[in-house]
Amino acid sequence: MDAPQSYTNSSQQIAFGGLRVAFGVVWLINAWFQGESVYLGHFLDWFATSPAHESPWLHSYAAWLVQAIQHVGAGPVGTAIVVVDVLLALSLLTGLWLRVVGWIGVLYGLFVWSAMGALGEPYTIGATDPGPGIVYAIAFLTIILAVPLEEQAAYPDRPHPTSNRDPGRQLALPRVLFGLLWAFDASWKWHPYFLMHFTGYLTAAESGQPHWIVDYIQFFINVIHLIGPSICALLVALLETFIAVSLLSGKWLRFALPAGVLFTLGIWTTAEGWGGPYGPGNTAMPGNLVGNAILYAYIFAFLAAAYLPLGELDWWRRRATLSHV
Repeated sequence: MDAPQSYTNSSQQIAFGGLRVAFGVVWLINAWFQGESVYLGHFLDWFATSPAHESPWLHSYAAWLVQAIQHVGAGPVGTAIVVVDVLLALSLLTGLWLRVVGWIGVLYGLFVWSAMGALGEPYTIGATDPGPGIVYAIAFLTIILAVPLEEQAAYPDRPHPTSNRDPGRQLALPRVLFGLLWAFDASWKWHPYFLMHFTGYLTAAESGQPHWIVDYIQFFINVIHLIGPSICALLVALLETFIAVSLLSGKWLRFALPAGVLFTLGIWTTAEGWGGPYGPGNTAMPGNLVGNAILYAYIFAFLAAAYLPLGELDWWRRRATLSHV
């Protein structure tokens, strides 16, 4: 009897595994910084902070959490979260227990998003995204669904439950969820404030940064001024809208996914200042030391590893092969 057809290949296995390990390194860095006394000593402040215009039920939820943590002790709870970070990092780095630990990561991301990130609120002038917690949850969901694909590529002769399912179909759910998230982000780029204050996001990222990062960001600010800030802001809004439509529809992915990787890396190194400035206990929120845009780039890369080799990238390969005939 012939072995079941495998839709994945060794290149995809390397891509899935490499991205998984890279994500593990991010979590290991987070665990290291969050384990410092500077962070743990102010752990309760993440729950006690109540931004202006926050929904009343979120304020009540945060107040309830503060009381619960005070009852247990902020130190033990903060240490327990660091232990969870280490567990997530080890699982991602080794590939062990991912089917179980991955769901812990999903729940942890949702917890961070709701309890410490107030679901991204307040959504007022200047907002551009709903915060990193939901992005972490989608990233872990992507990894969970990709685990069988990585195993299938590693052992193509073994029967797998997903042997007859291509990676694109396997990762359709996180793609659509990511598309909805990206559509939400894109909608804020059409707000007049963003279109009229585009460079302000870049100049704000220069604060507290080392000189080389300030010079790097300033270079792009100068280029934007040469082109025209309003024109650049409009192009960003159009690009984000195109990416959202592509993710939701599953069309034009051979263009949207690489563009998403490059675009979000550009945001990370400019508007987010490479995730910095870094320092003891200096993190935007628990589990998000390295910034938000880098998480978007990670998901784009993971989806590219699933989709592009299976038809979109094959189109380019066939074209390259014919050109050499």
